[in-house]
Amino acid sequence: MEKNYFAHASAIIDEGCTIGKGSKIWHFTHIMPGCVIGEHCNLGQNVVVMPDVILGNNVKVQNNVSIYTGVICEDDVFLGPSMVFTNVINPRSTVNRREQYMKTLVEKGATIGANATIVCGITIGRYSFIGAGAVVTKDVVPYALVVGNPARQKGWMSEYGHRLNFDEKGMAECPESRDKYLLEQGRVKKIQ
Repeated sequence: MEKNYFAHASAIIDEGCTIGKGSKIWHFTHIMPGCVIGEHCNLGQNVVVMPDVILGNNVKVQNNVSIYTGVICEDDVFLGPSMVFTNVINPRSTVNRREQYMKTLVEKGATIGANATIVCGITIGRYSFIGAGAVVTKDVVPYALVVGNPARQKGWMSEYGHRLNFDEKGMAECPESRDKYLLEQGRVKKIQ
């Protein structure tokens, strides 16, 4: 079968992985068995993708990120430099807890900033934005901007990554795309 992706000579790709066309895997990156990497992904240097991780199409993984078993990233997710996932709530060196790995779902278009920590077992909503250094311990709703330790919601973001400023009617417009958004009952949705 013809390889239709790029892998740097220093990358290690174990047997049993599926890697989509147009993806790029850079220096010292290790892709372990059972992983599914979508099309047009870009995995920076020193990235580790543990067994059975799923990355959708156009996922960008910056340098020094480890993606542990149990993590699923949907299409168009951005993982910032040195951000961290976990997969067990109470790890101990001498206790094997592989049967307790928890699922973490990062939904379409979400951004996780540099050095953020995502505690396992949660969902990061569509197009949400996790600020650099945030420690996320609970679900994040779609389009939310969360920052801090522990992470708290500080606003809303557009699909283009701009802060949304809602008027008294609950309407906002992205300054770049001009897409319109409605804030209603604590949730944001894009208006078609």
